[in-house]
Amino acid sequence: MSARTVVLLGATLTTGLAAGVIALYAHTIMPGLKKTDDRTFVAAFQAIDRAIINPWFMGTFFGALVLTAAAAAANRGRPAFAWVIAALVLYVVVVVITMAVNVPLNDAVKTAGNPAKIEVAKVREDFHEARWVAWNLVRVAASLAAFTSLAWALVLDGRSAA
Repeated sequence: MSARTVVLLGATLTTGLAAGVIALYAHTIMPGLKKTDDRTFVAAFQAIDRAIINPWFMGTFFGALVLTAAAAAANRGRPAFAWVIAALVLYVVVVVITMAVNVPLNDAVKTAGNPAKIEVAKVREDFHEARWVAWNLVRVAASLAAFTSLAWALVLDGRSAA
């Protein structure tokens, strides 16, 4: 297996893992939190957001970006190149939305303070739950499309190596 293929495989795996985490928020975490009272929502969201900032997730989330960029460079002029570029563009969209929309909203909840000592209804209202969820659905679609593009790039890479 060539280094080019290993980088492409790494990009595909990390992008798939990141897409899975983003999708988990869409189909499980946010629907579950939506059904809770304000204090539970704020406390749980704070705990989840603190927990996700860890080397495993951060390495996966940003590793997908780095490895996809490296795969694009390694596949220039090859059949998989256009698909890797498509994946890179889509994943950049995911990162931009995350940093411009989701992280600031997350940080506002996370830094609001102890749920037992703050106005949790106001914190939840200011969070703009519907906005967070809507933009997360865009991240789900873009990350899954990036993953699919990389998976197809792997198929093309395998065909060109045969």
